[in-house]
Amino acid sequence: MAENKKVMEEEAVDTKETKAEQTCEETKDTKETAAEETKETAAEEKDTKKEEKSEKKGAFGKKKKDKKDEQIEDLNDRLKRQMAEFDNFRKRTEKEKAQMFDMGARTIIEKILPVIDNFERGLAAVPEEQKDDAFVTGMDKVYKQMLTELDAIGVKPIEALGKEFDPDLHNAVMQVESEEYEPGIVAQELQKGYTYKDNVVRHSMVAVVSE
Repeated sequence: MAENKKVMEEEAVDTKETKAEQTCEETKDTKETAAEETKETAAEEKDTKKEEKSEKKGAFGKKKKDKKDEQIEDLNDRLKRQMAEFDNFRKRTEKEKAQMFDMGARTIIEKILPVIDNFERGLAAVPEEQKDDAFVTGMDKVYKQMLTELDAIGVKPIEALGKEFDPDLHNAVMQVESEEYEPGIVAQELQKGYTYKDNVVRHSMVAVVSE
């Protein structure tokens, strides 16, 4: 009986020790878990504070535009638009002035061309023996000077003789037969045509070889 009692007492001691060890381990685990949770909570609070600080910094960092700055920007924008409008107006005015000048020059050229025609007819009618006459020589110089001045402002004679008929440059008034030129080629130039800055002022009056 004494031995059984002793065995029971030893088992009771072992059970107590085991329970104590389990309780100690559970307490240790609980403390570790609590410590980890405390660390996580602290980290979350730190992040939250950091975000709030960043938001506050961003909110205060954005400086609201002053009314004076807005007025300056508005005035600058108006100035740029007015300058662009003025530049367009200047270009349009210059173009209109150039067109008006060309129209006026064209009108004068059209009046001068008949004078050139008369010079050419008069010089062509001078007999061979009188071509060295002082008067004829003087008229020839005046005629050439007029051609030079017209050429300087952009007036050019249209080439017609021996060229293929071009309705944009030539005005065919008659058809002729020719052994020298093929059909559709200008065989005679009855009146010289001219262009001003690549625009026809007067078409060449020509005779074209018939087909």
